[in-house]
Amino acid sequence: MKVRWILLFALFFIVATAFGDYDIIWSTIDGGGGRSTGGPYVLTGTIGQPDAAWSSGGNYELLGGFWPGGPLCFVNFEHFARFAEHWLDEDCSELNNWCDGADLEPDGDVDFGDLKRFVDEWLYSCPHDWALR
Repeated sequence: MKVRWILLFALFFIVATAFGDYDIIWSTIDGGGGRSTGGPYVLTGTIGQPDAAWSSGGNYELLGGFWPGGPLCFVNFEHFARFAEHWLDEDCSELNNWCDGADLEPDGDVDFGDLKRFVDEWLYSCPHDWALR
């Protein structure tokens, strides 16, 4: 009888966990401070520092937290505003930097092809050649 209850409990536990929702929490554990150097650059860390933030200075950007590789930029409303300023422009060329980067293909105009590429990148890390950066 005892074995039946154990098997029933085990079966319930397996079924309950099989249909549960999964949740991935994006965070990091900062294990310690230190100093890293390379060439003229120095990076200093502090134990327990909050790190899920963006910092910039001059031509440099630093993004803390758990973000896998990639450029330190996310396609957002600021980029959309720059894109929208040139919607349906037809005079894009190297002379005007492909309509200030809005001609994402670049084929001389800002149209649905460019909009498709923009939407495909929405809220993701900017591609290395993201013209609206």
